[in-house]
Amino acid sequence: MKIMSNNSEKSFSDFGIYDLDDQIEFILPNTLIKFTRISDNAFSYYRENSEGIVIEKIIPVKSDTTKIELAPIRPLNYPARRTNHIFLQFDKEIYLSENSAASIFVNCPIEIGVFLVHDSNHDSLDWVTCDPLNSRFGLYGSPDTGTLCKYAKVSMATDYNDSEPYVEAVMQIVVENTLSFGQSISKVVFPITDNNLYYQNSKAIVDGLKITMKKRAAVNIADVQTTSLETDWSTSPTWEDKTASTHMEMGLE
Repeated sequence: MKIMSNNSEKSFSDFGIYDLDDQIEFILPNTLIKFTRISDNAFSYYRENSEGIVIEKIIPVKSDTTKIELAPIRPLNYPARRTNHIFLQFDKEIYLSENSAASIFVNCPIEIGVFLVHDSNHDSLDWVTCDPLNSRFGLYGSPDTGTLCKYAKVSMATDYNDSEPYVEAVMQIVVENTLSFGQSISKVVFPITDNNLYYQNSKAIVDGLKITMKKRAAVNIADVQTTSLETDWSTSPTWEDKTASTHMEMGLE
């Protein structure tokens, strides 16, 4: 089966909830997903990517009103699930003078989840990445005691609509420098399981962050906390459990 390689956004399936009828097909960048009814109470599930890798499942269903939700999820599953943390390396440094603050938008990688919806339940059925070549791990800190993270070099965005569909979500980051001297910041590390994702058509956005650069004892640190969005975009179902902490600290270099 030939997978579409033309990355024209108009050719692809939007995020959203779909009725699971006799057959339904989703086309994503380099990925084809198809559901086909094989009996009154069962469907087959077929997924193929551009490399010819095929995943097939049989899905028993109890209700005629079962639906499918296609939604952006956190980028933690490919190439393997190893961490809840993400390391965003900015393509440009952000410089703040003493006692100043700034608000920026950055592009954050995503994956795509396939959910089976029945009654009020959203069962995690499958996930895909539309950008496998740029999905990799990074280590924040020393080799012995550092934090393993999903790593991405990310670009700045102009607003919540400035992202590559199916590959990125836009995140707002507020940076405050309470130090008595200017400071640059070029990265942020945080547990992304504390951040919800939201979607509209083919676009995705994600809960933001507040980074406070401050002094603790004799050490300069960056305190990173999640900030919730207020939006009328649809909230993605939860794929992973949240972490116990909603913030972390980074060292300033």
